[in-house]
Amino acid sequence: MTVNELFEDAENRDVYDDLIVSIEAKAHRLNLLIAVCDDASFRDEIIAQYEAELQPEICCYRVTLARGEPSLTAAVAQLVEREKYLQQHNPAVITVTGAEQLYFLKMGNERSEQQVFFGYLQWTREALRAFPFAIVLWVTNQILVDLMKKAPDFWSWRNGVFRFVSRRKNTISGRELEPIRFAFSGNEISNLDDDNDYLLPIEDLQRFIQDAEQRDVKDAALATLYFSLGNIYRKRLERGEFQDYKKEQELGIKYLSKAVELQQQLGLEKDLALSLNNLALLYQLQGRYSEAEPLYIQSLGLWRKLLGEEHPDIATSLNNLALLYELQGRYYEAEPLYIEALAMSRKLLGEDSPDVASSLNNLALLYYYQDRYSDAEPLYIQAFALRRKLLGEEHPHVAASLNNLAALYESQGRYSEAEPLYIEALALYRRFLGEEHPDVATTLNNLAHLYKSQGRYEESEPLYIQALALTRKFLGEEHPDVATSLNNLAALYHSQGIYSKSEPLYIQALDILERQLGVDHPNTVACRKNLATLHDRLSSE
Repeated sequence: MTVNELFEDAENRDVYDDLIVSIEAKAHRLNLLIAVCDDASFRDEIIAQYEAELQPEICCYRVTLARGEPSLTAAVAQLVEREKYLQQHNPAVITVTGAEQLYFLKMGNERSEQQVFFGYLQWTREALRAFPFAIVLWVTNQILVDLMKKAPDFWSWRNGVFRFVSRRKNTISGRELEPIRFAFSGNEISNLDDDNDYLLPIEDLQRFIQDAEQRDVKDAALATLYFSLGNIYRKRLERGEFQDYKKEQELGIKYLSKAVELQQQLGLEKDLALSLNNLALLYQLQGRYSEAEPLYIQSLGLWRKLLGEEHPDIATSLNNLALLYELQGRYYEAEPLYIEALAMSRKLLGEDSPDVASSLNNLALLYYYQDRYSDAEPLYIQAFALRRKLLGEEHPHVAASLNNLAALYESQGRYSEAEPLYIEALALYRRFLGEEHPDVATTLNNLAHLYKSQGRYEESEPLYIQALALTRKFLGEEHPDVATSLNNLAALYHSQGIYSKSEPLYIQALDILERQLGVDHPNTVACRKNLATLHDRLSSE
């Protein structure tokens, strides 16, 4: 991987260049450098990049801080004891990781792991004089803030701080912790800072909940903790903040399931309605539609019981259930729910509401799937205009509207109008969600389809392949969206007469669709027809 491939934005590339220069300038004497990154995978790529670039002129070593006794000096000393090259004081850079794993909360101990770490940094600075090397200490933004305050002596010795910007992070913001602030009344975050985007490592909240579970007190407070953590994971997926998409998706399901179980036991019906809805959303993301449906229905029933027939939360539930039916190809069941949700949102929230925009967009999408383009277009345009008005020009929901409107234009053969909308949507998604996200994969797939429709096969193929790889990575091999990507790539090869590549992809796609969506789903029927057409072509040759 080249530097330009690793760093898509100039800001991070400039920071990397400064880091390299700083290492090279003082690799033969003590040179304390602090590098900051919240995305562990991105951090590891940066480390691998500078190690490849510096060697063999400057030898590169790595150490990891110990959990129990996280001493920078001890970690480096143990390395030097093992390496004769370092004992001879040859030019070297020592990369230190592991600080990101240290707990911020005390977890019942006298001091937290981070406090122990800061104490070592503060009082052992002089001992570091024995190590005439560049030392790159990697921390997160959350640790950096406290390091400045709690280890000022060490901080004063730093020769540079290099902050790499990433969307993915390992922390929870103060705003997200507000609903469970009560749980930390006797702990370090009692003075909650709502404006701190890096207040608490998410692993700490997991551990905090585990400690609460061990006390075996199953109360409303624990249920709220379960829901909050599960919902935090769900939102991280939406915003592209996740470190590991599949793992965090499963953790979201785990904690929302725990919330549902405990809320049912305690009779917390209002909280239960929201937990059921959010758990259903995660099942839906995984393509587990049959498991999501009863949760949506139960949630809707609870909202109606608690709030009456007309309430914004009921409109949201109707909209969510309708979207599930739409994904299952149950269009005639979805339409009345969408219409009811739209009417209710307009009545209760007025015309200028994000909920109204979402209902307009979703109803238009349903009409699009039914080839009712003249019905879909005005709704898409209304939703797009409303979202831009309420959310500004740059927002993921605006990107979704651009993508949907482009797909409509493509279906109508209005290719010159569709292409710039797809390209703009893709740029927005990448800016807000990063290069790797299911929504990015969807837009890549759609742009590839447009190029195929225009006969621009060489431009289409790499986009289809990239979309398929991303979809598999995030959604697994059995998701309906993977089948769609397989079918589309097969159709491209089919159009080019490359039947040996096309047939196995159609077969894979059809197998997934029949098992996941059923034999009568519109997508299944379309894929089956594609394969039959290919077989007819092969038999006639």
